[in-house]
Parts: sequence; structure tokens; C-alpha cells
Amino acid sequence: MGQSIVQVDAFTNRPFAGNPAGVCVLDGPADATWMQQVASEMNLAETAFLHPDGDTFHLRWFTPELEVDLCGHATLASAHVLWSEGHLPPEAQARFQTRSGLLTADRRGDWIELDFPAEPASPVAPPAHLIGALGVEPVAVGRNRFDLIVEVADEATARGAKPDMTRLAAVPTRGVIVTSRADSPEFDFVSRFFAPAAGIPEDPVTGSAHCCLGPYWAERLGKDEMVGFQASARGGVVRVRLAGDRVKLVGQAVTVIRGELVGAAG
Repeated sequence: MGQSIVQVDAFTNRPFAGNPAGVCVLDGPADATWMQQVASEMNLAETAFLHPDGDTFHLRWFTPELEVDLCGHATLASAHVLWSEGHLPPEAQARFQTRSGLLTADRRGDWIELDFPAEPASPVAPPAHLIGALGVEPVAVGRNRFDLIVEVADEATARGAKPDMTRLAAVPTRGVIVTSRADSPEFDFVSRFFAPAAGIPEDPVTGSAHCCLGPYWAERLGKDEMVGFQASARGGVVRVRLAGDRVKLVGQAVTVIRGELVGAAG
């Protein structure tokens, strides 16, 4: 019997939208080279690997090219799998030990609430070649430990950005968030996320980016609870609530594929 793997669409309530993630629930630790090979084979923005340890699960995330320190949509997908596949009872909190510390997930009706660290950005001058690589004029630029955040004038500019991925990959950050206020009253802000250096030209819906977007727009809009729309081709909705130095990210998830990896874990 091979290792089971589940593909979940996160930050959406319907298949073939949101951000797909692979989830492997293992019996114990696995070799990092094997996990990277599986993630490359899955060729999704992230594949999550977790195994139980007492009342928590150790959780690691891999893009097709490298391991990352924080990932929202694959954590949402992992919690969804733990409950839907019977690894945890529906009322239990999912607790994850990660490179970014303890992260938790709780069911809130049809939604899942993640507790993540806030990752506010500080204003910076645009790095060399950033504006040319993005092809849009920024209103403001900030940076946190992961990414650059680039505010643009309006939603049409954010949606219309067509970055030069080769040039953008040379910008020395994990990724670049492009964001603006939303036109629709249904949402507070829109965003897009580009990470070609990590093997992800454009991420469909990026939970960890909202750890930055939440504090950023809370300061500008004067509110602690917001709804963001990530305006990728697939699109996805992230509810955001600030809680001190933490950010609550709330989304939905749906299983789309159940499969089996042939051969033992490394």
C-alpha cells in the first residue's frame, strides 16, 4: 500500500477555484529530499507534509523548487484533510508545529479559521528594477521578512499587471504582493502574488501574504476585520481579522482528488 495524498482547493467553496495544495499525512518524519521530489511531481504551489506528535502535527511546506517558512493555503488544506479524512474529530482544534512556530486551525461552521503571526511591512524605496519588472507604478512600497508589498492606484491597475517573470525573479524577496483598494463593496482590498524565484509565477490565493495585507490595510482603512479578494485567474476569498500580533485568516476548502503515491516514503 502506498502513501495516500489528497489535493484540496483552498480559500474557495467550489472545486477548480482557490489555490490547490497537496496534503500528505504521514506516520512519522520523512526525508526532505523525498518530500521535495513529491512536491515537484505534484507541481502545485505547495504540497504539505505532516505527521502526528502528541496533540500536535509537525507540518512542512514545499513548492516545486524549495521548502518555505510559512504557507496559509496549504495549512488550511491540511486542517481540512485532518477533519474530513478522520484524523481528527470535527470539534478538535488542529495544532501545527512549523518553522513559523505553533499555528492553529478551528472549524467555524463551513469556514476554517487559522491563527497566524502578523507580518507587517515597513516602508522602503522600490528595489532596483522592481517597477520595470512589474510594469506598474506604485503608490507605496513596503517590505517584511518574506515579501515586498506594492500598493497601486486602483483595482484595474492591480488586475492588469503583467510582470516580466524573469526580471521579477531577480528581486531579492520570496515574492511580490500587488494590492489596491477594492472597487466592489463586497471586498475591502484586492491583491495578486508573484513568486517566480520560488517556482510560482503567480500564486492563486496566498494566505501568508494576508499576514502582511491585514496590517497594511487595517492601518489605511481603520478597521480590524476585512475581506480580501485575490484576483488571480482562479480567484479566492480570505477573511482577515487582526488580533494583536496575530492575524486570523478565515477561508473554506474542498477536496478534489484522493490518490496514492506508489512506493514508501523516504
